Amino acid sequence: MGFRKKSKTVAAKTPRELDEMQAAGEIVGRALQAVREQARAGMTTLDLDAIAEDVIRSAGAQPTFKGYQGFPGSICASVNEVIVHGIPSDETVLAEGDLVSIDCGATLNGWVGDSAWTFGIGEIDEDVRALNDATEWVLAEGLKAMVPGNRLTDVSHALESATRRAEQKFGVDLGIVDGYGGHGIGHAMHEEPYLANEGRPGKGPIIQEGSVLAIEPMLTLGTVDSAVLEDDWTVVTLDGSWASHWEHTVAATAGGPRILTPRR
Repeated sequence: MGFRKKSKTVAAKTPRELDEMQAAGEIVGRALQAVREQARAGMTTLDLDAIAEDVIRSAGAQPTFKGYQGFPGSICASVNEVIVHGIPSDETVLAEGDLVSIDCGATLNGWVGDSAWTFGIGEIDEDVRALNDATEWVLAEGLKAMVPGNRLTDVSHALESATRRAEQKFGVDLGIVDGYGGHGIGHAMHEEPYLANEGRPGKGPIIQEGSVLAIEPMLTLGTVDSAVLEDDWTVVTLDGSWASHWEHTVAATAGGPRILTPRR
């Protein structure tokens, strides 16, 4: 779930705390997989919410999003031109060719995992597939900068640089959504600092061994501008272009970036 807040520190967790965070993150991964495996044309996004919540609660965890600042769902389900924070609804019916972003959080023993991925319903258009493949690739490239000794904006710059390279690699023009990005995470879903998805390198707090960030590129086939709907949650592209959102909770370790929200 996206977040924006300035920060002066990147908190560090102990190896044992990272293990506990990964336990929460693995539940998130299983919930995302269950949603993707069962999603079909004709289902509603509220159906998908029920699938995720069942996986989370069956594992002994709590859906982090549910009730967060009044949010009613266990997942954010964002379809097509919705970038993030789509509210699950029985009125949003999935159709062949839709692009669906599922953002999910789980809290286990006081630790939070947060992750998102985007997938198509049936066959999707070639440019939409390119957008989604590119966003997944940008996340994978950007999280490589999550190593001790780097500064916060080194991750931002890695994401921006990867986005520009992805345009050539996947043959698609991409917009980096302005004003939304990743965040620190631990006992709370949103901790300092805010992580922009673009920017100059070498700025901000130093990433320590054990620092954890939720890294989440959000890319579009058009504009970088967005608007929030009247529900005060749903974020849509200003020009109606489709969007993709991928996220992992990642720790900086001596052995390199460690994904705390793994999935098969």
